Amino acid sequence: MAIGLASGGGRRRRGRGGRRPMSEINVTPLVDVMLVLLIIFMVTAPLLTAGVPIDLPDSRAAQLPNDPQQVTISIDEAGYVYIDDVAVELGGLPQALESLPRSGGEGPDITLRADKALDYGRVMAVMGELNRAGLNRISLITNSATPASVNNRSSVEE
Repeated sequence: MAIGLASGGGRRRRGRGGRRPMSEINVTPLVDVMLVLLIIFMVTAPLLTAGVPIDLPDSRAAQLPNDPQQVTISIDEAGYVYIDDVAVELGGLPQALESLPRSGGEGPDITLRADKALDYGRVMAVMGELNRAGLNRISLITNSATPASVNNRSSVEE
């Protein structure tokens, strides 16, 4: 019995150093990893809103706020139309617009993204289909990083 008291107050020693396993979880590394992931998601989330690669024209207009009832229609350089990253068949735009959810008889806000290399008539044809479907709240999306270039035609006409 004297041996047990001398070796540590009646406690038995365990093998290899005699330490007990810790019953606490160290959450500091977990919090660090979660904060890094949060920052990564906050940085990449705005980049995920537009999945169709389009070269937008430049403008000095102010940015519009995001609306939860907003549908993005994109027209790429080849003239193909996408509704929220889903390709629309040729000639199927009127049917696709009719299937959009409408709350209170009013359709969602439309943001139209069109490649700057497109023919003006192609963009107007899509806007005409939007108007025919009763979707009249249309916002045109542009790049706002640089001032828009304006060609002066008066020097050409002289």
